[in-house]
Amino acid sequence: MRVGILGPLQVAGCAVGGARVRVLLVRLALDPGRVVTTDRLIDDLWPGEAPAHPMAALQSLVSRARREAPGVISSHPAGYVLDVPPGEVDAWAFERLVRAGDVHRALALWRGPALADAADLPFATAPAARLEELRLTALATRIAADLSTTITTDPTATPSATTTHDPAPVSTAATADDPEDPDGPDGPAARGAGLVAELEGLVAAHPLREPFHALLMRALITRNRRAEALALFERIKTALAEELGVDPGPELREAHLEALRDAEPKSNLPARLTSFVGRSEDLSRLKGQLGRARLVTLVGPGGAGKTRLAVEVAAGLHVPDGVWLVELATATGVRAALEGTLKTTDPVRALRGTAPLIVLDNCEHVIEEAATTARTLLSEVAGLRILATSREPLDIPGETLHHVLPLPEGKAAELFAERAAAARPDLRVEPEEAARICRELDGIPLAIELAAARLRTMPLSVLVRQLGDRLAFRGGRTSEPRHRTMRAVIDWSWNLLSDRERELLRGLTVFSGGATYEAISQVCGGDLDLLSSLVDKSLIALSGDRYTMLETIRQYAAADLPELRQAHARYYTELAETADPRLRTGEQLKWLAVLDAEQGNLDAALRHSDDPLRVILPRLWSWIIRGRHREIGEQAASVLRRVGDAPPPGRELAHGICRVLAGFAPTEAVLDSDHPAALNSWALAGVGTPADVVSLTERQAGRLRGHPDLWTRSAALLATGIVRFEYGAVAGAEDLLEPAVDGFRAVGDRWGQWAGLFWLSLVAENRGDFATAVALAEEPERLAAELSGLDTPLGPMTFLIRVGQLKGRAGDHAGAARALERAWESAVRSEDQAIVARVMYARAELARRTGHPDEAARLLEAALALDVQVSAQLRAYMNIELARVSRPREPLRRALELMATCSDRTARATVLEGVAEHLEPEAAAELLGAARALRGIGESADPHVNELAAKCRAALGEHGYRSASARGASIPNPERYALRPLSSPW
Repeated sequence: MRVGILGPLQVAGCAVGGARVRVLLVRLALDPGRVVTTDRLIDDLWPGEAPAHPMAALQSLVSRARREAPGVISSHPAGYVLDVPPGEVDAWAFERLVRAGDVHRALALWRGPALADAADLPFATAPAARLEELRLTALATRIAADLSTTITTDPTATPSATTTHDPAPVSTAATADDPEDPDGPDGPAARGAGLVAELEGLVAAHPLREPFHALLMRALITRNRRAEALALFERIKTALAEELGVDPGPELREAHLEALRDAEPKSNLPARLTSFVGRSEDLSRLKGQLGRARLVTLVGPGGAGKTRLAVEVAAGLHVPDGVWLVELATATGVRAALEGTLKTTDPVRALRGTAPLIVLDNCEHVIEEAATTARTLLSEVAGLRILATSREPLDIPGETLHHVLPLPEGKAAELFAERAAAARPDLRVEPEEAARICRELDGIPLAIELAAARLRTMPLSVLVRQLGDRLAFRGGRTSEPRHRTMRAVIDWSWNLLSDRERELLRGLTVFSGGATYEAISQVCGGDLDLLSSLVDKSLIALSGDRYTMLETIRQYAAADLPELRQAHARYYTELAETADPRLRTGEQLKWLAVLDAEQGNLDAALRHSDDPLRVILPRLWSWIIRGRHREIGEQAASVLRRVGDAPPPGRELAHGICRVLAGFAPTEAVLDSDHPAALNSWALAGVGTPADVVSLTERQAGRLRGHPDLWTRSAALLATGIVRFEYGAVAGAEDLLEPAVDGFRAVGDRWGQWAGLFWLSLVAENRGDFATAVALAEEPERLAAELSGLDTPLGPMTFLIRVGQLKGRAGDHAGAARALERAWESAVRSEDQAIVARVMYARAELARRTGHPDEAARLLEAALALDVQVSAQLRAYMNIELARVSRPREPLRRALELMATCSDRTARATVLEGVAEHLEPEAAAELLGAARALRGIGESADPHVNELAAKCRAALGEHGYRSASARGASIPNPERYALRPLSSPW
């Protein structure tokens, strides 16, 4: 509003001072856009005695007003005009909104008494009184509108149980659940309490105004405070007789009759027979939805518990005009069932003027008539609310959908445990076992209850084996036929489908883990209308851009569809082939996400395809990127069992890689290929001695040096650099790894960047440059997280472990502690005991470096005691660390024995350096020389190694140290040599 007079004067953007100036603007605002004559203004502004020069005084006021509120007042030969459209003056806007019925917005314009700045002047008396009367009338209209559809919770509850809502119906169907808590501080219940308090204030301020008394009586009735409502009637009746000599009017008399009626709500809801488990959030949301929408439909698959949820919601509401359950499952018609429930032949006439709640249950098999009837009732009975249950929406204006989904695992397990205890009180079901059973049953409440009931006659272990036949689980003797078994539940939906819908539903069973519309249309040929119909009928669901199906429904609808299976396999083979080259570009994450979403379908295609070698080849690289080496081996072995030892024509490469994964030597097809999996065949399984691996990768690098594809050249450099570092002379690895990283960065391949940076960090660590190693290790941490999350090990250790250790060695103990704390949390979440052992080792090293040897020893002994397979390198490292904080002899011996046959040169060097700490200077110098030769470096940058070397120099002299170091570098088996001093008594 540009000008406000419903309260103290307001002019937008202006500060108007001076009482007489404000009165002038108020007077002009009563007639916006109209000329107010100078004579009228003088009479209204100075009603008693005008000033000696009234025209001059008026012009002076106008000048001041123009200075303080520019552009508001215009001159006219006859007087002055408020140059503002009437719609921008709040008093005029208020009257327009009231006439339009928008009382909420109208009342929001009031800030205080109308014309407050001119309250003592005669010209303002009549307009102010008229505006105030209109405000009180609008206020009563607003409160009456709220009360006409008041719904309360438990009738025995305290006043905070009242809920009110906007009675206007929703104009379009809404599918999102309403998050509002009806019993929260801002919910309908709190608003209802405020409504009573507001009316009590109005009654006190207007003791003889009948509408407010009638409204307060009605508000008290809806809150189950009938005695207070009756007492209020007696007070106003007496006051009217004593002060006005009149009887209460029709409004008060009707409220009095309402207070005298039976306080118990009318209802035919059945009494609860069992506890209600797992739906507290649904109950809360539905209460909020019923507070604002006139039609709420619970939709979901058969057995999800829609009827039980609807009855529980309805039973928790207090609706004075009644709650009626209309059961349609066995009805021949909706109107006949409604008439039978309400005991009338004219439901509209019987309900008109009331505000009941009707529960229309099981609408799906009479969906057309249910929709028509609901729309008619809602149009004719303004106060009516309908709560419907159906396997598909009614699809009429104003409908709000509430999806009743299967129970989440925790709540499903709670339901199973409770029902199992009822069936066999002596049986204890472990939470993990209950959760596993509920997962198998898709979290469907009816399936869970049927399964739990079977525990009365069979052991839990037998029930678990029977879960594959879940469709045959039977309910009790009094169960309705359609709820007697899960098969009967789905039969109910199946019988409502057309032939084309049934055909499509059968076809969808070939998919695993859901499918996109594109996949469904290509494999099954289903169109959007058929898919939408199956979604509406709760036989499939839409999650993001994927259509999904419960396993229970899949088992029901599954059929032998060999042609469709092959079409499915072809589609997903082509998808994998499309994705494969894009995994080596900047689109890597996007296509990894696609493959992750389709993993179930890709696995199914591999199982059912008549050409499994074609399917597995484009999947190999994604498995390598994700570090899923066990999965690669298992799938390759399965494919080899199907195709045999001889490769089919045209499938030599895929067959050869599968054989490499099975432990056989690479074939010529593999050795001559530039396929990513072939380039990494040396890492997929044993391919001979370290010398064989070095020869293979060096040959590969030479062959592909001029390859036209940058990614392929970079991959060959990466593989050769890694192998040189791991198995070769170490020297020169950095010269291969750095250009490999540059190439991967140029094409946008995150995996290649991660791998290259990781191994460059190892190279820096090998020469003792821990600061550079930390920097190189931290950069790929983000890349690893993007690729598979930090809980998944990529390379020899997870990044957090590695960063923590390197920071500790570089002297950043606080940074190391933070990294290792995160690593520990990840390890615990992963439940991978090998990773747990690695973190315990890293934390022990940090504890020793920070002056806590006892804690270090405790961690190391606990890690070594874990029953878990870890690498020889890690077990040797743990023993070396244990030797530093306890009696060293046995741990050192075990570490050297573990390294005796190890081909990891840097690991061997690390162990020899650790042993050297405990030997006499000459033997120590020899082992330092052997370690330096294994690392392929001249002098180490490791301060710990250099400190030990300095002690040896001091004891042996420079010449003696150099001689001992040179001898050590030429020892062919330094581990065996180092074991000799450990054999002597200490």
